[in-house]
Amino acid sequence: MPSSKKIFLVIILFISYASSSQDIAILKYQGGGDWYSNPTALPNLIDFCNKNIGTRINSKPKTVAPESNLIFQYPFLHMTGHGNVVFSDSALENLRTYLVAGGFLHIDDNYGLKPYVLKQLERLFPNTPLEEVGVDHPIFSQEYKFPKGLPKIHEHDGERPQALGIFHNQRLVLLFTIESDLGDGWEDATVHNDPEETRQKALQMGANIISYVFKN
Repeated sequence: MPSSKKIFLVIILFISYASSSQDIAILKYQGGGDWYSNPTALPNLIDFCNKNIGTRINSKPKTVAPESNLIFQYPFLHMTGHGNVVFSDSALENLRTYLVAGGFLHIDDNYGLKPYVLKQLERLFPNTPLEEVGVDHPIFSQEYKFPKGLPKIHEHDGERPQALGIFHNQRLVLLFTIESDLGDGWEDATVHNDPEETRQKALQMGANIISYVFKN
């Protein structure tokens, strides 16, 4: 992609960061997976962040396709689901440019997403493997302290929660959370009947992610 277009995209992202209010978006991907899972999750996280960490995010998240240039309006994209994920070549190129230009993608495995996502991430950054984000990374202490790393919200396969990341020029541009299910913890309390302490951990970790994106 020509450097002039990259500069233009960075400017769009900067304007989005600097505006009096911001939007974040859900990534609407192809492949049959339920990208629309957890409908109350992001609105609840937005409300929590606006009340507790000083953000001014519009209450209703947008929806955007990975191949659309509209992704450059949103500094934060969220992706979740249970099933298959397919990115076209044009979607991968667009996402890669977005992330390198300053955007951020959080992928939260809602159980069953992992094997499909891993295949697509190998295509997205073929020369940059996923690596576990260390507990000393600011994302675990940005607003709330998580000295042991990602909290466990739902059991899934009973394995330890992991925060996997892709870095570009030492900046975390993509976060893939597995064996945690933060999004379920963000949902209305009546959806999963999680203890309030568990929901608060999920929301606080989500606020750390949002803060990392908006305040760094």
